[in-house]
Amino acid sequence: MNLIKKAILTFSMAISLGATNVAFAEDAKAAEVVAHIEAAIAEINKHDFNAAYIHEKAARSASDEIVGNEVAVKKGLDSLIKAQIIGKSADEPKAIEELNKALEIYKSL
Repeated sequence: MNLIKKAILTFSMAISLGATNVAFAEDAKAAEVVAHIEAAIAEINKHDFNAAYIHEKAARSASDEIVGNEVAVKKGLDSLIKAQIIGKSADEPKAIEELNKALEIYKSL
């Protein structure tokens, strides 16, 4: 009987630790996206749209690796894409507005 209890306890601990690692991985990717978006906003404030584009592209790549919350990730990704398009026309206020929308979405993850 004790052997069965120990096996069940070990199994349940392994499952919970595995789930925790997945959650931390998702949080790490969301944090990476947030960091790139904040860096892009800083670059736009310095009027450097090329550097901002690189950060936006990196944020999009990291966003693709986030699993779960597909609806929120899609909305954030759409805002990132809009910001990249607006950034090509060098419209600073609109690009920052779209990036702030994406930032709010990814911070909520």
